[in-house]
Amino acid sequence: MTDKKQGTTTRRNFLKIAGTAVPGAVAAAATAGTAAEAEPAQVDLSSQVMQDTEHTRAYLKSTRF
Repeated sequence: MTDKKQGTTTRRNFLKIAGTAVPGAVAAAATAGTAAEAEPAQVDLSSQVMQDTEHTRAYLKSTRF
């Protein structure tokens, strides 16, 4: 039971590494949302597709969980 290979990651070391990586991933995800919030494009009334307006952004934001 004492046969431990050098260079292998133990369960304890894995949890230490994973615990320090999570805050970095959360910070990256939090800052990614601010870059995507640019101003809505101009409305093209001749188009038949859903357009990027303040109204559609408010609706999509209200449907998030």
